[in-house]
Amino acid sequence: MKSAVVIFPGSNCDRDVLSVMKTQGLNPVPVWHGAASLPDDVDVVVLPGGFSYGDYLRCGAMAARSPIMQDVVAFAHKGGHVLGICNGFQILCEAGLLPGTLMRNQHLKFNCKETALRVEANDNAFTSTYQPGQVITLPVAHAEGNYFADDATIAALESDDQIILRYATAAGAIVPEANPNGSRANIAGISNKAKNVVGMMPHPERHADPLTGGTDGLGIFEALKQRFA
Repeated sequence: MKSAVVIFPGSNCDRDVLSVMKTQGLNPVPVWHGAASLPDDVDVVVLPGGFSYGDYLRCGAMAARSPIMQDVVAFAHKGGHVLGICNGFQILCEAGLLPGTLMRNQHLKFNCKETALRVEANDNAFTSTYQPGQVITLPVAHAEGNYFADDATIAALESDDQIILRYATAAGAIVPEANPNGSRANIAGISNKAKNVVGMMPHPERHADPLTGGTDGLGIFEALKQRFA
């Protein structure tokens, strides 16, 4: 298999993602945002976290219009698997591959901490190694992680099992107190209806090695390995 990690001006988690994916045998290739197309025979594309274009205009708005994104969108529409992490999630929403938007955190402060999450769905290539209801811990690092969509969109996400992760207590309770940014329905990650595009605010690549404080994020990359290796 082969994977691609897209690098935008201001990306700062691309090396972390590349390192984890290389260790897992996912054969990642770095792709600059100005490239006209993705490499041939790519199975998975990852949009990493960071502050693409300095978060000017709107988080992810300028990156979503980078040359490479035309091919990423086409790749996704053909069934290719795409994962957006943090800023990557914002870019996926701005590119129209996922519904809704990510707004300023409700408390208007930058979040940088470990957060408990409840896995809501595992019927996709990214979270299949987890069990529904399982609680994992991953770091968050964002100022615009407040997921918003209108009532109809939230209802559709619920009915189609497109909510992948929710902010929760350590015991798995979905309560306002566990929500670090004000996201509607405690949403931390969603998929498109076809389940081949996933966006998530927490950083699995930062908890994929015991040396970095945990391995709860490793399951994301192990799931990709199982699916495509």
